[in-house]
Amino acid sequence: MRGVLTVSTVNVNGLRAAVKKGFVEWLATTKADVVACQEVRAEAAQLPAHVVEPEGWFAAHAPSAAKGRNGVSLYSRVEPDEVRIGFGEPEFEDSGRYLEMHLPGVVVASLYLPSGDVGTERQDEKERFMAAFLPYLGELRAKSAAAGREVVVVGDWNIAYDTVDLKNWKGNHKNSGFLPEERAWLGRVYDEAGYVDVQRRLHEGPGPYTWWSYRGQAFDNDSGWRIDCQLATPPLADAVQSVVVERAATYAERWSDHAPVTATYDVPFPR
Repeated sequence: MRGVLTVSTVNVNGLRAAVKKGFVEWLATTKADVVACQEVRAEAAQLPAHVVEPEGWFAAHAPSAAKGRNGVSLYSRVEPDEVRIGFGEPEFEDSGRYLEMHLPGVVVASLYLPSGDVGTERQDEKERFMAAFLPYLGELRAKSAAAGREVVVVGDWNIAYDTVDLKNWKGNHKNSGFLPEERAWLGRVYDEAGYVDVQRRLHEGPGPYTWWSYRGQAFDNDSGWRIDCQLATPPLADAVQSVVVERAATYAERWSDHAPVTATYDVPFPR
């Protein structure tokens, strides 16, 4: 065991489209040991072989039973000891929203939490997911600690926790993603389940944002949301060295409406 652990997460907004716009080139140059993807929206048969199982990577994919929706993936340079799809809640087992790899000293999970829409079934689904997922996070932390592993759950959490996490916070209090009850739930992830937002260990904000709408001038004006996060158990969070949002230089160079979030942890990891 040597070196440090680098984890990157990105909502690819449809992997088939992202492959055509620059995802493959980004993956070929990243220094990450583990890469998590969300909103893949494709099954393995719909993707090129070099994306399903890139050379030098061990890959796991959890597509959604609903065609063309959701989907999460994990790529690791080290072979995992175990891969788990879902978190034990029957409604969401084949929803393509959660996938974890058990690696040397750490569990890395890729999460795509439902986005929701106030007053619709989508918001009800989001609330059911949150209610089921919170106790699992506590169980995962306890079981992993017993096995000598820390945990980092990365991905699109679809909740901005505080006013520093979105540009137009005044106009979004009644919108999904910044509702008081959603923010309170994320607070419970911190206070009750015991996870730490590693980016806020290093940067107080505002931002840096990780998602910008394709509409209007949101990207150019940096009118975004910070909803792509890495939440780690305290010892791992204490070891964070850097967190970088890999924002594209220009609108034209984007291959997703989200940017990769890459964190480096000063913990032993195989090289």
